[in-house]
Amino acid sequence: MAGTKELSPGVVVLSAVVGGISLTTGALLTVTSLFGYAAGAWVSPEALSPGLIGAAMAGVAPALFTIGRARLWEDVRSLVLPLVIVLAGLFTVSLLNGGSLQVVEGGPLFLALFSLGWVATLGLLALGAAGCLVAQYRRPAGRVGTAPRQPAVPLPGWSKPPLAVVGSGWLGIGAGLITFPGFWGSLVPWTVNRADAQGLGVWALALGVGVLGALAEDDLTRIRPALRAVPLIALATAVVLAVHFRSVDWVSGPGVSLLALVVGLFATGASGHWLLSRADRGDSAAPETARAAVPEIDTQGGAVPETGAG
Repeated sequence: MAGTKELSPGVVVLSAVVGGISLTTGALLTVTSLFGYAAGAWVSPEALSPGLIGAAMAGVAPALFTIGRARLWEDVRSLVLPLVIVLAGLFTVSLLNGGSLQVVEGGPLFLALFSLGWVATLGLLALGAAGCLVAQYRRPAGRVGTAPRQPAVPLPGWSKPPLAVVGSGWLGIGAGLITFPGFWGSLVPWTVNRADAQGLGVWALALGVGVLGALAEDDLTRIRPALRAVPLIALATAVVLAVHFRSVDWVSGPGVSLLALVVGLFATGASGHWLLSRADRGDSAAPETARAAVPEIDTQGGAVPETGAG
């Protein structure tokens, strides 16, 4: 298959490792947040922010475990590129806000050790992700394997404007929170500090890149892994927001915008799954239809005449 790149084994291993760490760490942050405790790597004024970061980590983990099923880089890059953004971004945010880490602030022993492990693990994973990405793009393009690739399933025209709006919204919010946390953090509809704002901004930026990347791919078969992650992240985020409902200023403009973006994220994943499932059913039915159209041949070499009225 010309113009494609074989998926690097390093990307597969990295995704599996990050998936395991994201599932355990994300579950820890989410569950403690649901019980009202801020157990993040840095000190947070409320339990909501680390809970949302944990929800995103736990939500993306199942999709990361499926990357090994793919053969081509083009079939997973819409998920792997946002993953690299998250790893590098959270590591950078942790370093830039080192003064608010639990170990520096003198938090409980468990959280102090957790913050040290958080920084060390993110550093190793970010370095490994950069290396895997460089190795992946250095692989020569060309024909891969002998099995034909699944036919492309273009995005329907009606889905592209909503995708552009949702992707641009997440991308813009993420970029604002990262670059100007003082200004944009004050617009978040609950209390956050600088580290919270930038940490949430990293995830928002990654979601925006993922959604807009899906729009650029314009092929549902190539964004299948990302489609597995998007609705789970939206659902996990919704659960944390629902538990901390009283902490959010829902009647404000940012509160309404947040609700719209979360609903849009879930609708993006759900509609993508529906369209891809319909296309898969159509592909599986096509061979049966083709076989039914071939006339049966009798033992004498002639076609068996059709029976019926007329």
